[in-house]
Amino acid sequence: MKLITQVTLADFSQYITMTKEVDKQKSIPVTRPFLPPIEDYQEYLQQIWDRAWLTNNGPVLLQLEAELKTYLKLQHLAVVSNGTVAIQIAIRALNIRGKVITTPFTYIATSSSIVWEHCQPVFCDICADDFNIDPDKIEDLIDADTTAIIATHVFGAPCAVDRIHEIASRYDLKVIYDAAHAFDVTYGGKSLLGYGDLSTISFHATKTFNTVEGGAVIGNNPELMEQLRYLRNFGHHGPYVFERVGINGKMSELHAAMGLCNLKYIDTVIDERKRRKHLYLQLLDTSKVTLQRVPQEVENSTYMPVLLKDEKTLKEVEHILANNHYGTRRYFYPPLHQLPFLTDEKTQLSVTEDISSRILCLPLYSDLEIDHIEKISKLVNHNA
Repeated sequence: MKLITQVTLADFSQYITMTKEVDKQKSIPVTRPFLPPIEDYQEYLQQIWDRAWLTNNGPVLLQLEAELKTYLKLQHLAVVSNGTVAIQIAIRALNIRGKVITTPFTYIATSSSIVWEHCQPVFCDICADDFNIDPDKIEDLIDADTTAIIATHVFGAPCAVDRIHEIASRYDLKVIYDAAHAFDVTYGGKSLLGYGDLSTISFHATKTFNTVEGGAVIGNNPELMEQLRYLRNFGHHGPYVFERVGINGKMSELHAAMGLCNLKYIDTVIDERKRRKHLYLQLLDTSKVTLQRVPQEVENSTYMPVLLKDEKTLKEVEHILANNHYGTRRYFYPPLHQLPFLTDEKTQLSVTEDISSRILCLPLYSDLEIDHIEKISKLVNHNA
């Protein structure tokens, strides 16, 4: 199998210059997906048309899985149709039942997947500095019905994986990490995706690496990963044998082709996103805004969150940026423990509620113009 050749920064810059025409009157979105040159995609489309093989674990999907494992230095990875299905399949593969301790500060898919799989989310408060689940508060929530912990590496900042592993081992709990924001994150000398019993990731268009729609499940147990492959394909074990109940969680050849195209450019996409995030970190006035705490050795380029002093200030900054044609997003608002269809319990989680009320994500993507970052930073500093 021929490995994908990475493009150079010069190639990337030439492509962006040739294809990008910024309309100054349009709003700058909070994120924008990277799209490869359409000619790259058309090459794969021609192969797919010639084979007339559109789905069902085709050769393009298998190549994408192989390339991702090589790129991320992972032994086992199963690509699926989206990041939500990835969580649902992970829960089912680990036979998780009963109560699942999880974070209320994440996208709704993390918790709705728990409920969808007939489990009960038990919401644990978060840390005020890194916005991840607070390991000091997990143990008090464990009871006889608790079977698992599902935590999110929020904005790609690693959870306290060692502490969570120790707690889970002591109480015989399974651990799943929602690593939707952590494609390019390494921690402890390896991909952050390699922690937990299973990790899941999203390849949605909003993510650093995208297949338009898509995701994957990552694990270290080969037998468990084999079961995952049955689960994503109706339980099929050969054409006439069904291993267990499964769903249609397969990725199509068309989506896999987009992934292979984007993987050619991913190093440059990541570098360009990091360069822009570093500029924000240099320009933003930390006496006016608070930034997420991230371990010194960790770099992540998925989002650019800032914490304002209160919700009133957040709304003022949000309004001023919108008037200047800059899109923002309140990730994550409202906190999930306040949604009645996710839990029957009326829980107060003071840290989560505080962070959720005053956090705002600023525009960040690989070809965001530098002068926009400078203007956004000035607007935030002046109005925060």
